[in-house]
Amino acid sequence: MPEPEGEPAGSPPPAPHPRPPHHRGARLDAPAVRRWCALALDALGRAREDIDAINVYPVADGDTGTNLYLTVESAAQAVEAVFAAHETGATRPALSDAVRAMAHGALIGARGNSGTILAQLLRGMAQVLTTPRDEAHAAYADGPLLARALRRAADSAYGAVAHPVEGTVLTVATAAADGADAAGSADCAVVARAAHDAALTALGETPRHLAVLARAGVVDAGGRGVVTVLHTLVEALTGEAPARPAPRPPGALVAPCAAAPADHHAPGEAASDSPAYEVIYLLDAEDAAVDRLRGRLDRLGDSLVVVGGDGLWNVHVHVDDAGAAVEAGIEAGRPHRVRITHFGAQAAARPDAAQPPRERAPRAVVAVVPGDGLAELYAQGGATTVHARAGEPPASGELAEAIRRAHAHEVVLLPNDPELRHTAAAAAEQARGDGIRVALIPTRSAVQGIAALAVHESGRRFDEDVVAMTSAAGATRHGEISIAERQSWTTAGICQAGDVLGLVDGDVAVIGTDLTDIARTVLDRMLSAGGEMVTLVLDDEVPEQVADLLERHVRTRHLAVDTVVYRGGRQGSPMLIGVE
Repeated sequence: MPEPEGEPAGSPPPAPHPRPPHHRGARLDAPAVRRWCALALDALGRAREDIDAINVYPVADGDTGTNLYLTVESAAQAVEAVFAAHETGATRPALSDAVRAMAHGALIGARGNSGTILAQLLRGMAQVLTTPRDEAHAAYADGPLLARALRRAADSAYGAVAHPVEGTVLTVATAAADGADAAGSADCAVVARAAHDAALTALGETPRHLAVLARAGVVDAGGRGVVTVLHTLVEALTGEAPARPAPRPPGALVAPCAAAPADHHAPGEAASDSPAYEVIYLLDAEDAAVDRLRGRLDRLGDSLVVVGGDGLWNVHVHVDDAGAAVEAGIEAGRPHRVRITHFGAQAAARPDAAQPPRERAPRAVVAVVPGDGLAELYAQGGATTVHARAGEPPASGELAEAIRRAHAHEVVLLPNDPELRHTAAAAAEQARGDGIRVALIPTRSAVQGIAALAVHESGRRFDEDVVAMTSAAGATRHGEISIAERQSWTTAGICQAGDVLGLVDGDVAVIGTDLTDIARTVLDRMLSAGGEMVTLVLDDEVPEQVADLLERHVRTRHLAVDTVVYRGGRQGSPMLIGVE
């Protein structure tokens, strides 16, 4: 496992409470849930590439680690929001508040097959941990209750999968529940450690159940992710991480089992009956409608997982007809956050026999952009773009498909968002597996991407071009004007819903009520260290006179500084600012 490179992008701030000392009678309370989420997010961020690398089932698309990371990221952010809402009061969140937020956050942010199952595991735990109890025990869970929660988690995950397969995350989760039951302790730490150890043992046995794993010489990727999550649960409860086993030597995995399913193709093998698309969406619907939806989607494709309840569901399925899968959701209720990913490695477009294959370009740039206006601007600069919808960052499969669509031998990838670092890295690895040379430049904003694209020259050597683009992006400070969605604590103080926030290099620098005034303040702060060029990218709803006022302000207050203004379309925030 690689050493951490710092805190993963987009992760919540570390819990302010110190880790508990290891003592008898450890209990699971709200602060422990908060620690668990933060530790799990950090651990999955560090293990993401390793987990992606062993992802061969159900589709060898190399994004299980990334999907698990993004699912836990959403859970951790939901828990942080609960704690932030209590910071101004005298009470701290109850255990039920924390686990309910964790489960809901995972549900709405679940990605991929394994991420969706993990969301159901957390929901199953929450169903037990939020059950009303006597007041004396409402603030925490003891060992027996944690064991019951882990059992409910495993059972509910099996129920969410249309056709459960052994040797997967389901097997590992069941082993964890068995281990927790066998512990028979009132101490949550003892129960969690027993669950972790049993899950780890089951993970090593997954190739006995699933031939595709044995052929590839790997364990189940989703199961490894769950073991990582359980590992951090022990650490959250005790302050001490369980000892990690020594890595197996190459070839030490068990031989394939003759009874393993025969239709699971090995990585790299063509499977003519493999569906071409992964479809995921949230669905507002009643239970009866969801039951009918399961039957219809099961007939359309495979890898069907439907999780959730109480009117909100997360639907995941692999199909050839993505439109039919979405239409089925429309008939059942209201689908939203619809995400469709094309499995390019399995269903690459076949050239027409009458047409010769298109020649690959020497080099291309792929960029993530938040609005149609920016997409047009980047396209004019020769880039292939991926649209990032507000609150719905692209998955690694979408980025990998965009890299393939660029149809070049060499590709420079610009994620333009710090929270896409892990996703973009996973996409780059997938594309490299297809023989494409990919360089990832860690741009944190679309304005840094503009600066990088401006110096791009395909005629240069690849390494020289990447260095020049990286230098241009790094020399560009980035700011943003956004609108607060809710009351929260920021680096500039407490903001209220509807406040205008001025961010500099990702941190809130100023809070106010007037967009133009806040933009002036942000520009002055960014230009106080010098600069030659200001780039303003405005949302379509920002009046033209705002741009005129800001241009005039820069011209009069900061001599010899040029300003260029672009319209970004509906980009999710009123204004992006770059200073070169």
